[in-house]
Amino acid sequence: MLAAFRNAMVIPDLRAKLLVTIGLLAVYRLMVFIPTPGIDIDRLQAGNFGQGDIFTLLNFISGGNFEVFSIAALGVIPFITASIIFQLLTATYPPLEKLSKEGEEGRRKITQYTRYAATILGGVQALFLAIALLGPSGALKLGWNNDPFFWFIVVVTQVAGISVVMWLGEKISEFGVGNGISLIIYAGIVAAFPNAIARQFTLISQGEANIFGLIIFFALLILAVAGMVLVQQAERRIPVQYARKVVGRKVLGGQTTYIPLRLNAAGVIPIIFAVSIIILPQTLIGSFPTILWLQSIGAWFNPAQWQGLVTSTLLIMIFTYFYTQISFDPRRISENLREYGGFVPGVRPGQPTTEHLTRITGRITLWGALFLGAVNALPQTLAWITQTGQLSFVFSGIGLLIMVGVALDTLRQLESQLMMRHYEGFVSKGRIRGRGRRF
Repeated sequence: MLAAFRNAMVIPDLRAKLLVTIGLLAVYRLMVFIPTPGIDIDRLQAGNFGQGDIFTLLNFISGGNFEVFSIAALGVIPFITASIIFQLLTATYPPLEKLSKEGEEGRRKITQYTRYAATILGGVQALFLAIALLGPSGALKLGWNNDPFFWFIVVVTQVAGISVVMWLGEKISEFGVGNGISLIIYAGIVAAFPNAIARQFTLISQGEANIFGLIIFFALLILAVAGMVLVQQAERRIPVQYARKVVGRKVLGGQTTYIPLRLNAAGVIPIIFAVSIIILPQTLIGSFPTILWLQSIGAWFNPAQWQGLVTSTLLIMIFTYFYTQISFDPRRISENLREYGGFVPGVRPGQPTTEHLTRITGRITLWGALFLGAVNALPQTLAWITQTGQLSFVFSGIGLLIMVGVALDTLRQLESQLMMRHYEGFVSKGRIRGRGRRF
């Protein structure tokens, strides 16, 4: 990893991409110091941030912005939720499906619609948060004027913050390295690491956590991270043979290659999707703290409790299957192979190849989904067994999966950029040498 970054810093355009990525992430991190107008931060932190509740999960995903109710308190959650909605609609609504097949222009329009939906959804979530935290029915009254006009200020500020965060994510994806939205979440989690570690030591000093249990917990956690890296890199290679063709005096084709099917083809997307689904109902339920049956339902969306842990695990497994079906289309792969004269040895082209790829994809996706679900449940289960006290969301399965997945995806993109520039340099040198021989 360090070698890849060192090599990237030597190449001017890659160095510029890395600096743009770091700079835009720094801008996002600076937003934590811009609170929503009129918010009493001290009373907010004292009244609503018990460890393990939904506000802590929101604060975790937003990278600490929710803790001070900054202008980016909702972070990227509205955009992710809107992306889930439009991906579902693209697979089921014919006009959007047709638009998605129109190439770059169609995808650009879908992205624009997703932005609009994220803005509207963010406004609705901000309104419910204003009611829950600032309104008369909330558990804590803040600010200088708890009336609908003050709620309006909160909603407008949060919608503006969501727009800025979406813009930063898109610019990172366009001019930087890696997926911008994923990197924004990653930066927030990494920034929370020092405080999370310090809190664990505080629990030990107060006698609320067992130091030996904490050592065992971190040792097992390191093994889990190592296993996550191995599984994220694992792939099944499907051999492909291309038919040999004779064109004049040249023999074309006859090559042997493979189709790489990753064990976890969906990457970190299922985890991020699951978090956004967990947060949405909790945000709405938190606006009605006096309704007990709603609070009991909210326990099923709180990953710090066993009900929420089961829900998050099932959601991750479901979204793994869902996103794999979207990102990998066996029928399209089969048609492309037949068009270019390729075939899987021992399998007839056409529908048999589609069925063969579908069967293999289903099997490896099952193991990938089981792995992600197990890793999601493992840290919290270990914390209960080793009695390490209330576990920070940084050390939860969700946090670890996001950190490892985003880091590996970014590194993979960086290495592909390095490989591409390596071959470009090789070709350019060959042209220079060729010109030298002609002269």
